[in-house]
Amino acid sequence: MATLTAGKPRTTGKKAKDIFSSPVASGFAIVIAILWTIPTFSLLVTSIRPETDINSSGWWTFFTNPNISFENYEKVLFVGTGVNPPMFQYFFNSLAVTIPAVIFPITLAVFAAYALAWFEFRGRDFIFFSIFALQVVPLQLTLVPLLQLFAKGLVIGETTLIPALGITGTYIPIWIAHTIFGLPLAIFLLHNFLRQIPRELVEAARVDGANWFTMFTKIVLPLSIPAIASFLIFQFLWVWNDLLVGLTFGAGSKSVAPMTVRLAEMVGTRGSGWEVLTAGAFVSIVVPLIVFFALQRYFVRGLLAGSVKG
Repeated sequence: MATLTAGKPRTTGKKAKDIFSSPVASGFAIVIAILWTIPTFSLLVTSIRPETDINSSGWWTFFTNPNISFENYEKVLFVGTGVNPPMFQYFFNSLAVTIPAVIFPITLAVFAAYALAWFEFRGRDFIFFSIFALQVVPLQLTLVPLLQLFAKGLVIGETTLIPALGITGTYIPIWIAHTIFGLPLAIFLLHNFLRQIPRELVEAARVDGANWFTMFTKIVLPLSIPAIASFLIFQFLWVWNDLLVGLTFGAGSKSVAPMTVRLAEMVGTRGSGWEVLTAGAFVSIVVPLIVFFALQRYFVRGLLAGSVKG
């Protein structure tokens, strides 16, 4: 009886492993992937069809009557209106917003996570959990206070703590806002990953005479690439697809408005011109797809950092 009882967990675990690695599970995953990809594929097909075909038939008729036209992309990228410039300007605006808004929080978070993971000081755990708790603060609650801070500064009574910064209508408040919103998740993700680095490795480096900064650049930073890449994907997708922060802190300026603002304005009040929107939408997802597929091999490793002990 003891032998049978002892063998049950191993048998159950093996069966569970066989279930999730079976051809049925693989086929189910492939079906889900295909269903998930169909909307994006239909968007691509619709964007390269002429306007008359789009308005008269569904995208699936493209395979029986293939009629390709890049007129929609030409209108979106290079033809502006009296109010809005061409979309390629918004494309570069999105790059100008996204790249610094990804680099700044990663740079700050990796140093903060390194200190919280390896430095011994009073209140370390309290600071870490306080930073992690900031993730529960809704973004919408911070928009008005931050906007007032950037526009008018901080004045309590007759004392001016922060003068009016005068940065509204520029990229700077958008960068600051995205950095603030991204730091809690970045520090939490990187902290959990850095805590998994073997302590013996760090102690061996200390014995060899390496200081804290040398250990950071030679040991910690190279080993942290998966976690950094995971957060980079999260932050890049969030900032690139963001409308609310860019619209609020851009102060309505077309010179700093990201592409999502133009996409929101592209369709008329009665839904006209949606065939052009398909081209604009596909242009907006090309860069995130490139970033994701370029860093996908690090994604799962960094995402699961700190979730298990090995």
